[in-house]
Amino acid sequence: MKSRASWLIKIVLMLSLVTSLLSGCGIGSNNSKLNYPLESVSREGDSTSYVYRAAGQTVPVVAEQLSDQRTPQNMSVEDPKRMFLVYENELIQVQQDPNKPEDTIIEVDSHEYVRRNYDSSFLQGYLTATLINQLFGALSGFGGGYGGYYGGGHYRGYASQKTYPPQTQYKKPTMEDIQQAPPMTVNKSGSIFKRGNSSTSKRSQYDSNTPSRGSPSSSGTINRGNSSNRSGGGFFSPSGNSAPKSSFGSGKIRKRGRR
Repeated sequence: MKSRASWLIKIVLMLSLVTSLLSGCGIGSNNSKLNYPLESVSREGDSTSYVYRAAGQTVPVVAEQLSDQRTPQNMSVEDPKRMFLVYENELIQVQQDPNKPEDTIIEVDSHEYVRRNYDSSFLQGYLTATLINQLFGALSGFGGGYGGYYGGGHYRGYASQKTYPPQTQYKKPTMEDIQQAPPMTVNKSGSIFKRGNSSTSKRSQYDSNTPSRGSPSSSGTINRGNSSNRSGGGFFSPSGNSAPKSSFGSGKIRKRGRR
């Protein structure tokens, strides 16, 4: 009975060790949700603009996370300062916060807001003429200018609103604004290590500490020891080719006699 209990304890310990090893390597880790908090709101009828903050993330990383979550009709080229994602009913501007460069501002503007506030000449450096025409050309009463359209203002984004103010000012979101704002949630994968031919492993592209696309990926190492200083094998690996050591002893058996 004691032998069986000891065997069960060993099995439980081995399973616990395997689980901890797999967790340490990132295998089987689930994706987590990343919620960007709502920071400011500008809303007047169909003209809406919601501003979110991505703390500690760069513009290219945030733009790619958003595009992976929901595929845009078009996406501007990668830029460390500002990028645009065009959707059927909205334009998302991803911009570095000039007052806090380590943060990224996510601005979700309805097409009506874009037509009333943006200057189309500003968007020409990021979007094609066809896309700009789709954003501005449908508004009645607008015409002329570049390609037969122009914007209703000189707005260039939330980070530059003091220099290029919109027609409707931003305000802190109320509970009603938060309920009406589109949710800004993306999947964020954890660090995943894949074991290769060598002892080094590459970190997943969407690690939260990754500064930007195209930067060198960080790596981790698994130290197994070498043949010069290894005294024995690992928990699951056999030791060296040397024969196991054994020792012999002797003892005395005394019989209790009658008194």
